[in-house]
Amino acid sequence: MAVSLEKALAKTESDADAAFRAATTTVSSLKKFRAAAHSGDLRELRKTIEAADQAITALRQQFANAKEGWDFDEEAYLSGGDFLSEILQTAKQMGVKVFEQDDRLYCYPFLVRILPNERAILIDKKRERGLRPSIFVNHLRELQNKPVRFRSEAFLESLCSVYRTAVKTRGKDRQGKAAVIPLMEIYGLLTPLPGQSREYSRQEFGRDLYLLDQSGVTTTRDGKLVSLHAARGNESVSRVIPIVTRDGQMKRYYGISFTQER
Repeated sequence: MAVSLEKALAKTESDADAAFRAATTTVSSLKKFRAAAHSGDLRELRKTIEAADQAITALRQQFANAKEGWDFDEEAYLSGGDFLSEILQTAKQMGVKVFEQDDRLYCYPFLVRILPNERAILIDKKRERGLRPSIFVNHLRELQNKPVRFRSEAFLESLCSVYRTAVKTRGKDRQGKAAVIPLMEIYGLLTPLPGQSREYSRQEFGRDLYLLDQSGVTTTRDGKLVSLHAARGNESVSRVIPIVTRDGQMKRYYGISFTQER
């Protein structure tokens, strides 16, 4: 693996600290220079000019060192998989549960996606510009400690509404029965327009199914009881909704059905 982003940023931060200290010395020297000019202390004036000149030269050199020190190839690092690996390793070291699946990271209840071209990370729909691994993973930990914001009841009602539409297409003989409808069909009905699947991805749909599953909300307002059916193993990959659970286990959903609660 190339030099880690964490180490590269730590070095540049140290270089910036050195430049800041040089800047502080420069400001102090200029204040003395100004004071000598203000009071007319001609003896001190020449001394403070020399001291300020040396401080400014030192600042220029220190900043040049910091500038030249940042030679990190961020584009290659972000797009080549090294950054993702570093995030996972940092999370493990910090005790934060982060798991990889497809092109995303799962950090319950969030989906995380790296956007190399934008030099950003997407947490659900929010872009984060702070990419330092230790800072970012700590941010994930802070988000996890907040209550989960998910409208289970509203999501369940939406599923039930789309489910009814899917059952109607199967003929009158299936209506009123607990027909198992593939979840990929439900997802297609939820995102019928061009571009909607980008706004609401299959991974996000799977995450929401899992959040509903975990919420304990099972009954619609009109008394329909939902059942989420796991994949049995003989379905094609394209027909299954996979999700990584909060403990890192793989869960695969296949179908959904609703029955009238008794």
